[in-house]
Amino acid sequence: MDVRIVGTRGVPAKHGGFETFAEDLSLFLASRGHHVTVYCQTNRAAVRAEDTWNQVRRVVIPSGNHSLGTIAYDWATTLHCSRRKGVVLTLGYNTAVFSLLYRIHQLPNVMNMDGIEWKREKWSLPQRVWLWFNEWAGARFANYLVADHPEIAQHLRRHTAAEKISVIPYGADAVGSAQTELLAGYGLKPKSYYLLIARPEPENSIIEIVRAFSKDPVGDPLVVLGNYSGKGNGYRQQVLDLAGPRVHFVGAIYDRDIVRALRFHAKAYIHGHRVGGTNPSLVESLAAGNAIIAHDNRFTRWVAGNHAKFFKETQDLEEILHSLDRNPRELSEMEEASRQRHRDEFEKEKVLLAYEELLLRAEREYR
Repeated sequence: MDVRIVGTRGVPAKHGGFETFAEDLSLFLASRGHHVTVYCQTNRAAVRAEDTWNQVRRVVIPSGNHSLGTIAYDWATTLHCSRRKGVVLTLGYNTAVFSLLYRIHQLPNVMNMDGIEWKREKWSLPQRVWLWFNEWAGARFANYLVADHPEIAQHLRRHTAAEKISVIPYGADAVGSAQTELLAGYGLKPKSYYLLIARPEPENSIIEIVRAFSKDPVGDPLVVLGNYSGKGNGYRQQVLDLAGPRVHFVGAIYDRDIVRALRFHAKAYIHGHRVGGTNPSLVESLAAGNAIIAHDNRFTRWVAGNHAKFFKETQDLEEILHSLDRNPRELSEMEEASRQRHRDEFEKEKVLLAYEELLLRAEREYR
């Protein structure tokens, strides 16, 4: 099978969840004898190039690192990708209208529809209209849709037939150990800190979480992974201004061993996402056996399971933190529940095999 993966910044992963998934899936498919191409975005000063990375063919396309640049990159990717036969896996629907070209060329297209992107608070009204239109277009133009969460599948049924939609969540490998020495560079010890991994965006509840740790100067600190440097992001600056001495910003870290260690040894993982489906970072925390404290919504409740703790506002989170300080034994029960939830729904090989099966089905039916 010839598979082309589009819609991400490329591999190896250096940005976010889709890139990490593209890396995992491309390596998995290549190891099983499939021909895999991943389209990769680079800065506009570079030139278009092709190379091979770990048996995966990469097509590197230059573009600007902004919204219009990304749209131009997606269009260039679509034009290049449509020139040869194979199965297209599109990760995200932000420019799904371009996938009409795959229909014209009779190329089967499997599209991961991500979360309900147009509902995110960071977008202006014109951007939300554009995203809603592309959600509609993706649901109609793609041959198969992947929803990473049952609630996303339910949402997509307003646009297309239910039989066109497959629910495949994200997966992660179970983590049974991690290097404690990697914590030393951050002045941390195992089970002595809480962890938050999120972009500085309102729908991730960063302010609510940071405020809970900033009101009381006593207690275990909050370690925050993400890019909080630079100017031009008012929300990011609000978070920094609000943060007290218990909040430690360690930057955006893409070294998997370091992230693994920080996650595995955390006292608990705090997840504030309010919009979206199955979040990869939350799945990875379940795989690491983290006790989970998550924002209370229909998406996180299904992923985290019944034994996680849920909050709506800062006060709720404060009460959870005080309760866990008084009942440390409860953390052990939450950790075991996370490991079981991972085994039940989110083992990586099960997820990757489901994608391979769907891609093979698309190839057979649209050959």
